[in-house]
Amino acid sequence: MKKNLLCLAVLAASFANVATAQDFDDRWYLTGSAGMNFQDNERNTTDAPEIGFGVGKFFAPEWSLDAELFSANPHLKGRQDLNFSQYGLSVDLRRHFRSEARNWWPYLKAGVGVIRNEEEFNAFPNPNSPGQRKDNNLAANFGGGLQSDLENFSMRVEGGLRWNLDDQSIAGRGEDRFNDTYVKAIVLVPLGPKAAPAAPPAPAPAPAPVASCETQDDDGDGVNNCVDKCPGSQAGQAIGPDGCAVPLTIDLKGVNFDFDQATLRPDAVTILNEAIDILKKYPQLKVEVAGHTDAVGTDAYNQGLSERRARTVFDYLTSNGIDAARLNGPTGYGEARPIDSNDTAEGRAKNRRTELNVQN
Repeated sequence: MKKNLLCLAVLAASFANVATAQDFDDRWYLTGSAGMNFQDNERNTTDAPEIGFGVGKFFAPEWSLDAELFSANPHLKGRQDLNFSQYGLSVDLRRHFRSEARNWWPYLKAGVGVIRNEEEFNAFPNPNSPGQRKDNNLAANFGGGLQSDLENFSMRVEGGLRWNLDDQSIAGRGEDRFNDTYVKAIVLVPLGPKAAPAAPPAPAPAPAPVASCETQDDDGDGVNNCVDKCPGSQAGQAIGPDGCAVPLTIDLKGVNFDFDQATLRPDAVTILNEAIDILKKYPQLKVEVAGHTDAVGTDAYNQGLSERRARTVFDYLTSNGIDAARLNGPTGYGEARPIDSNDTAEGRAKNRRTELNVQN
């Protein structure tokens, strides 16, 4: 056929911009359409305007179903006095491809129905001439288009192909099917008021306030439940910042002394300040301040050196707010309690140290 280019252009547009569905208006609507019916060349009839009326409904965001009555009244070519009238009923299913980003969206359609063909003829030697043939035939149609929802109505622009299974045509004698195409504009007018949007669900009742773990201390150890890793601490235990009992010996790692010296090095001051913070945080702690040496030198000399080292730490703690009543000592142990070998320079450096031994 030679008259399908316009319909094919509309169909091509309908395949574009496929997107997910959004909310839809499920009211019944009435339709009115107007367009052009392009007759199959084999029938030898002229193209003619086509009008239609119908009713439809969306039953899902992407699906609608319409029933339409339509009619067209072409003439036989070269015989304007002879009409070829078509009256049809079609039930059409449309698949819509909505997009929130566009006001227009494409759709495809397929439908089945009945067409009544009323054909005037005056053909010699037909003994019934002049006369009129009236037949009802099955029909099917396929097409597509674009739709847009406006404020109070919707619009469709549509094109398609209609198969008319008419095997009794006089003008198109010898044919058992005619392929007519069409393009048309359709107005959709919804019936009744638009449904109000669903009310939002009532907010859930506010849960009963729950006491914060930051304000609770179930075992009374001075560490709140949020950070207490040992919630079953016993009364009288020395408790660390994590709520667990502290080791019996606090080794002040980093509070070491130069060889044959009892003065604090700058790096040792930082470590001692951290120990002071812990002692202030847990005022129940009582500790022994103990000094130690390596094995270089005589026992008597090392004993005195360890006592001086312990005194240096003791005086630093008391001068920074730690009550002397919480400190036992200062006690010197000389070279009697090494924590590493005295045969290496590294081991001897570790042995020149002080410790805080927890007493409670």
